Amino acid sequence: MTGLEGSEDGRSGGPRDGPLAVARTMADAVDSLADLWSGAAHSASPRLSPHQLRALRTLEREPGINLTALAVAMDIGPPTASRLCDRLEAAGLLERESHPRNRRAVRLRLTRQGRQALDDVTWRRSRRLALVLGAMRPAEREALELGLRGFLAARNAGPGTEDSTEP
Repeated sequence: MTGLEGSEDGRSGGPRDGPLAVARTMADAVDSLADLWSGAAHSASPRLSPHQLRALRTLEREPGINLTALAVAMDIGPPTASRLCDRLEAAGLLERESHPRNRRAVRLRLTRQGRQALDDVTWRRSRRLALVLGAMRPAEREALELGLRGFLAARNAGPGTEDSTEP
């Protein structure tokens, strides 16, 4: 037994609602949500890649960070971050400005157009998600919300994401 309740393959010999069986259902739901999520970003104007959207979100959370900090936050190399910023700047979504106390340092900021692009993606995502949630019964939505709150609480308080066993 793996400690995940039920059989190792999650199909027989144990409860159908054991953690492994629920994890598989959740994985399918996450894949579907990811499709919905990325579709909203692709239909926005301008069309944003997941990488570009992550960069804009990072700049929204940390206005004025430098290129190195952006690269670290996104877990990418500085040359990749620089090319990404070049594209976002060319599209009018971010601007580079000199640091007032250190002329060699450059700060990155969203432009008004960059903020509008983020707002557009957020609105599109919320709308698509609301359509799916609206097709659910109220009791299902309540159960989903309760389950998501429990998931977030457990994730914040509990185990990491490292795999401890092979599939």
